[in-house]
Formats: sequence, C-alpha cells, structure tokens
Amino acid sequence: MSSQTRKPLKWIGSAKRDLDAMPEDVKDVFGHAIDLAQAGGKHQDAKAMSGFGSAGVLEMVEDFRGDTYRAVYTVKLAGWIYVLHCFQKKSKSGI
Repeated sequence: MSSQTRKPLKWIGSAKRDLDAMPEDVKDVFGHAIDLAQAGGKHQDAKAMSGFGSAGVLEMVEDFRGDTYRAVYTVKLAGWIYVLHCFQKKSKSGI
C-alpha cells in the first residue's frame, strides 16, 4: 500500500482561533473535513464555492443547536491546505 504525503495547513487570519471557539461537535466535523483534505480526500458534505475559478475553494456548513457554522478552505494552491475562514452565521436572511 502506498502512502500519500499529507498536505500541511496554513491558517489565514483568525480562522484557527475562530474554529477553536466553536462547539466541540462542530470542531469535530470541520476538523475531520480538513483532515480528509490534507490526505487528498473530500468530506461528503463539502461543497465547492463558485466564483473562485480553479482555486478549489470548499465550504463546510454545520448546524448545531439552532446555529449555523461554516468553514471555508482551499485545496489546490501550492501543496498546502489554506483554511480561509471559520465563522458562525448570524444573519437570518440570505441564501
């Protein structure tokens, strides 16, 4: 069995701190998705975001106790996984 090299992570801005402040259940889901991306895979719930060309920007959305949390990361830039943004959606309107 061949082993693939895992891509290292780069956290942009406050993404790591913001993820750390989320509920444990949400951190587990997002952490698993990022772990899969590092290994070259894709979480079943990760969705490609449009408008970023071929950058491979993915978004994870997790609902927890009536709140919605999101993590945005890219998988196709220079051998790294860039975690761009982790946040709790506060707006009640929109998509």
